[in-house]
Amino acid sequence: MCRSIKTLRGTGPTEQEIRAAALQFVRKVSGYRAPSKANAAAFETAVEQIAEVSARLLDALPDTPPPPPRPSSRQRYAERAS
Repeated sequence: MCRSIKTLRGTGPTEQEIRAAALQFVRKVSGYRAPSKANAAAFETAVEQIAEVSARLLDALPDTPPPPPRPSSRQRYAERAS
């Protein structure tokens, strides 16, 4: 689940992207992929609150692009081999 985390700062994220990141965070913290009916309200409230806070954070940060991606270990190995 955490391997697909991407940096939202500097990319002009949409509300949908911010909400998806909040959902991923709540899933990781809670340990639930999909909560039970008893926990659904708390789960959804947490997602909405984290999405709101994340949007405010992104609005407050300077709009600089994220650092360039690092080469994968496969790419580094290929460079060393050549």
